[in-house]
Amino acid sequence: MFKKILIANRGEIAVRVIRACREMGIKTLAVYSDIDRNSLHTKLADETICIGSADAKESYLNTYTILSAAFHKGVDAIHPGYGFLSENSQFARMCEECNITFIGPSSNTIELMGNKVNARNIVKQMNCPVMNAIENIKIDEIHNIDIEKEIGYPVIIKAVSGGGGRGIRIVHSKEELYTNILNAKTEAENYFGNAELYIEKYIKNARHIEFQILADNHGNVVHLGERECSIQRKNQKMIEECPSSILDNDMRNTMGQLAIAIAKEVNYSGVGTVEFLLDDNMNYYFLEMNTRIQVEHPVTEMVTGIDLIKEQIKVAAGMNLEIKQEDICINGHSVECRINADDADNNFIPQTGLIKQLILPGGPGVRVDSSVFNDYYISHYYDSLLAKIIVHGKDRDEAIKIMKRALKETEIKGIKNNIDFQYNIICCNEFESGNYNTQLIS
Repeated sequence: MFKKILIANRGEIAVRVIRACREMGIKTLAVYSDIDRNSLHTKLADETICIGSADAKESYLNTYTILSAAFHKGVDAIHPGYGFLSENSQFARMCEECNITFIGPSSNTIELMGNKVNARNIVKQMNCPVMNAIENIKIDEIHNIDIEKEIGYPVIIKAVSGGGGRGIRIVHSKEELYTNILNAKTEAENYFGNAELYIEKYIKNARHIEFQILADNHGNVVHLGERECSIQRKNQKMIEECPSSILDNDMRNTMGQLAIAIAKEVNYSGVGTVEFLLDDNMNYYFLEMNTRIQVEHPVTEMVTGIDLIKEQIKVAAGMNLEIKQEDICINGHSVECRINADDADNNFIPQTGLIKQLILPGGPGVRVDSSVFNDYYISHYYDSLLAKIIVHGKDRDEAIKIMKRALKETEIKGIKNNIDFQYNIICCNEFESGNYNTQLIS
């Protein structure tokens, strides 16, 4: 087992990893930017080291500085969390070459599945359903492609290396196509350093279902059920729940076994998700694979009792997976709300400022993953996530009631946030009935 792990991240996920390491008896090294000097993850870690200025390119995305810190402090492994370097195959390869364990899949697997066109082609060869698409889009040839004939509008333009809702545009007609391709290309280049795009058939009233998988380095793979991630705004998730209200056991087993097969096909190790879209007729289509821990992983932990971070660390250390598929049981229901520093009344503009008063919820069935505290300053340099409120009940109805209570207990003063907006979603008829899709917020 590892003796010391560097957490190459910040915020609530860095705190989450530090807590898991502490329970496992593993020392932690927290890296931080100069603006994060007094952040919670620096207070909880065994050691800390500054890696640069507030700009993420100069700190949390600076691979050379992070590796230098790892060598200087003598760590065995690096945990990337989510975002930043978590799906950066070049960084994973650098760790491999430096004999430092990257807590995640191999660099080859990240590269293979991080390219969405490659991933589509891999699962197509496995007879997994995928949506119709036009790949290898060239801007100067777009006028020669008959989208209506080949796919049919509406379509969705996607960045080949995209994620987090970036590099995506939905197009309903030929007149909208060219401008949206140019905009998506620019955004993809800026965020991912890769301007490649492809066009896929867009399913308007889709359900977004992802399966959590866990795999070791010895060919053992299990799935831990699905998460419903259909409450989204501009392709960014806001509320997740487990299990989905729409899947029956037969479909759950079919899709779960397919997720396992895809993981095995690419020699996957660690935690990851295989994501699908469901149409109105309950047909499922492969969407993508995320080769990292997800923001919404706590809902799976709440219903399975399995600590995904600890399992991720154990399999990265070469241990055999002790969990068998038949051991996994979904107990009750869990819902997660992402509390963001956004102005929901003003087009969700990210907010900055000082948290002057913070009251977080508690009581039976409530978990809060957060890194903020009173007098903590929210800057514009990083994402707007303040906290994740996760609840667990004996069934979906009870979980929703607990979430309503938890949101009412939560108070954040000094900075605008989306607590009231989340409460309104939880209370709406469509959500309470489970009869909703990715269009609910819009």
